[in-house]
Amino acid sequence: MLAKRMRRIQPSSTMAISAKTNEMIAKGIRVIDFGLGQPEFETPAVAAEAGIRAIQDGYTKYTATAGADDLKEAIIEKFKNDHQLTYNKREVIVSCGAKHSLYNIAQILFEEGDEVIIPAPYWVTYPDQVRLNDATPVIVKTREKDHFLITKDQLKDAITPRTKAIILNSPSNPAGAVYTERDFYDVADLLVSTSIWIISDEIYEKFIYDGKRYTSIASFSPDLKKKTIVVNGVSKSYAMTGWRIGYAAGPKDLIEAMSTLQSQTTSNPTSISQKAAVAALKNGGPFILNMVSEYSSRRELMVKQLNNIPGIRCVRPAGSFYVFPNVSGLLGKRPSINSSAAFAEYLLDDYAVSTIPGEPFGMDGYLRLSYAAPQAVLIEGLDRIKKAVLSL
Repeated sequence: MLAKRMRRIQPSSTMAISAKTNEMIAKGIRVIDFGLGQPEFETPAVAAEAGIRAIQDGYTKYTATAGADDLKEAIIEKFKNDHQLTYNKREVIVSCGAKHSLYNIAQILFEEGDEVIIPAPYWVTYPDQVRLNDATPVIVKTREKDHFLITKDQLKDAITPRTKAIILNSPSNPAGAVYTERDFYDVADLLVSTSIWIISDEIYEKFIYDGKRYTSIASFSPDLKKKTIVVNGVSKSYAMTGWRIGYAAGPKDLIEAMSTLQSQTTSNPTSISQKAAVAALKNGGPFILNMVSEYSSRRELMVKQLNNIPGIRCVRPAGSFYVFPNVSGLLGKRPSINSSAAFAEYLLDDYAVSTIPGEPFGMDGYLRLSYAAPQAVLIEGLDRIKKAVLSL
C-alpha cells in the first residue's frame, strides 16, 4: 500500500525515546531527561514580543515563498557580521526549520546512483533523508582520539566517482565536535578541486566554549563558497525550536531550485515566526551570551561527573550542548546489556533516566546526554547513572 521509498527510512529514534519518556512522566514517574535536543530557556522576550506584535498588526497572511525580505536581510547581515560571507537575497531561502532546509537540499541534489559522505556519529536524520531521495549514504566512522572529526585521509578514502556531497555538522550533534580553522583547512584543501557539494549544518554554531570562535567552511575561499550550502536557523541559538524557522544560503541556482520545490510543498514559513526571527537575529546577542555561559559550566559538571563513574569515559566536547560518553566498558556486565541501546533501556526502565543510545547516531558503545537542563536536575540524573552502573 505504501510507496516503496518508505521502506528505506525509520521513525526518528530520538522522537521514539522522547515519546516513551513522556508516557512515564504522564504516569507520575519523575524521569530525568537527558534526551532533550532543545534549550530549556524561554524564547528571548525581544523575539516573543515581535511575534505578538505581528499578530496584533495583522501580519498573518502569506509571505514570499522563500521568506520575507526583512528576514532575508537580517540573515544576510548575520552572515556578513559573523563570517564575513556576502550573500544576496536570491542566495538565501527561509524554510520551516533547519531540518526542512536540509530536506529541500536533498530533494534538489540527490538521485539514484549518488553517494553522500556522512561522518559518524551523525544526526539521525541525515542518512534517512539521503535514502529517501534514492541516494546512498556513505558512513565514515570518526574516532574518539580524533575528537570525532573526519580526517583528510578518511575523506580521501571515502570519495568515489559517484560522490555527490558531504554533510558536515559543526558543532556536531551528538558529539559536540567542532572543526577548527586548521581542521577545516585539511578538508577544504581536498574538496575545493572536486565537484562535490558541501552541506554545512551550522545550527549549533553559537554553542562554542573556551573562548573559541566559530569558523564556517564557506568562508575559506570564494571557490569553496561556490560549492557550499550553509544551513542554520534560530531554533537552538535563540531557544525557538517551536517557531520553526531555518534557513540556507548558497549558490543562486540551488537556492532558486529549493524555492521552486518549497512553492509546491510547504509554501512560505509562518509569517509570525519570521517577524520573531528578525528580532532575534538583530537583538538576541545578549540572550545567547547568557545561555552559552550557563551551558559552559554545565558542560564542565557533566564531563567531570561522567569521568568519575567506573566504566565510563567522556571526552570534553568543544561545542553544542551534548556530551557523548563512551560506555563500551559497561556492555556485557549483564547478559541483557550488550549494546548502548540496551544500556539506555536499563537506565530508563530501572532508574528513570532518559538518554539516547549511540546506535541511531551510527556509533554503538556511546550515549548522548544533553545538558540543556537546570544544574540540580543534571546532578540528580548523574547520581542515578552512577548508582545504575555500580549495581551492575
